[in-house]
Amino acid sequence: MNAELEQIGKKAAAAKYGAALLTTEQKNNALLKVADALVTHGDEIIAANAIDMENGKKAGMKEGILDRLLLTKERIDAIAEGLRQIVDLPDPIGTTLERFERPNGMKIEKVTVPMGVIGIIYESRPNVTPDAFGLCFTAGSAVILKGGSDCIHSNIAIVDCIADTLAECGLDRDLIQLIRSTDREVTREFMKMKEYVDLLIPRGGAGLIRATVENSTIPVIETGTGNCHIFVDETADIEKAIPIIFNAKTQRVGVCNACESLVVHENIREKLLPALQKELAKKQVELRADEASIGYLDGAVPATEEDFGTEYLDYILSIKTVSSVQEAIDHINRYHTGHSDCILTQNEENAELFKKCIDSACVYVNVSTRFTDGFEFGFGAEIGISTQKLHARGPMGLREICSYKYTIVGDGQVRG
Repeated sequence: MNAELEQIGKKAAAAKYGAALLTTEQKNNALLKVADALVTHGDEIIAANAIDMENGKKAGMKEGILDRLLLTKERIDAIAEGLRQIVDLPDPIGTTLERFERPNGMKIEKVTVPMGVIGIIYESRPNVTPDAFGLCFTAGSAVILKGGSDCIHSNIAIVDCIADTLAECGLDRDLIQLIRSTDREVTREFMKMKEYVDLLIPRGGAGLIRATVENSTIPVIETGTGNCHIFVDETADIEKAIPIIFNAKTQRVGVCNACESLVVHENIREKLLPALQKELAKKQVELRADEASIGYLDGAVPATEEDFGTEYLDYILSIKTVSSVQEAIDHINRYHTGHSDCILTQNEENAELFKKCIDSACVYVNVSTRFTDGFEFGFGAEIGISTQKLHARGPMGLREICSYKYTIVGDGQVRG
């Protein structure tokens, strides 16, 4: 194992025991100071981010990815506010989930405890760095971060700010560590650090997530590639539907909860599609439509089967026409990524069928998919959107990154 990597693992493993003993007051005080420090050092962080942005432009990054990478004063203020909101949330550690007594007098409690050391691998998202710290720290865990080479300068500036602030609070600066090597082999070695890391969370594209799941010896929670769908039922209110679709597709194209594919009932396509195309043209959205849809659109590109399964992270939208709610459900369940899918309808039976049958972490009725977010759900900052079913699903806040243990108290009982 890389010597520097092993040293990081040892430091994190040692730091986690101190983290588990921190009081709520100590954690909250440190979080508030970190939030203030990020704002105070905002100019330094933005200057470091500017280097990453310039390198990204030279490398030909897509606009949506550059948007993910960008840090501004407003975004740093929002990051700090997210940390302050965590302070207002209940401390997840030490909560008794169950309490019962056995016939022999043993008293058993199921109690929430820290995960220990959490590793996070991510791409082009420097805002993940403080979010991950805030949640892991509040959940009593140390965190090891492996960001992409494209945001290395931003991440170094943020981590140094956080670590210095922890030290000023009299806490262990090793509660947050950044793997600064940009060598991909180091990333693969990180995935094998089961001796030191208790949980690994990848955040990024399908390739990163697949590589982590296939190569890691550490337990992994898969987070979100988002091939998110919106189905427009024949009973949908078009005046509400068009703004919802426009928001879900264009408000931020480089995020995992943006709509990538539109499914339209054949009885509403004639009214919906031309009006929707006019609205989406404001953002120059390219439409890739199936044979049954393309005749209602001006200049649309014929869709391939690959289009229906693609997370574009760009101003592109695939369109599929169906003849029933069930056909829409079958299409979505075939091509989606289990992230967020929506039905626009005024029919309660169709809405209920959609909610029951769509196999996604978040299923919406008449709401933009852009709300799949820990902040929007009231969880404070999030660690990611889990698209798997064990042990967490959907936006992962504080509770989802804790574990639990059983404590058993007796008075001399022995097993016969």
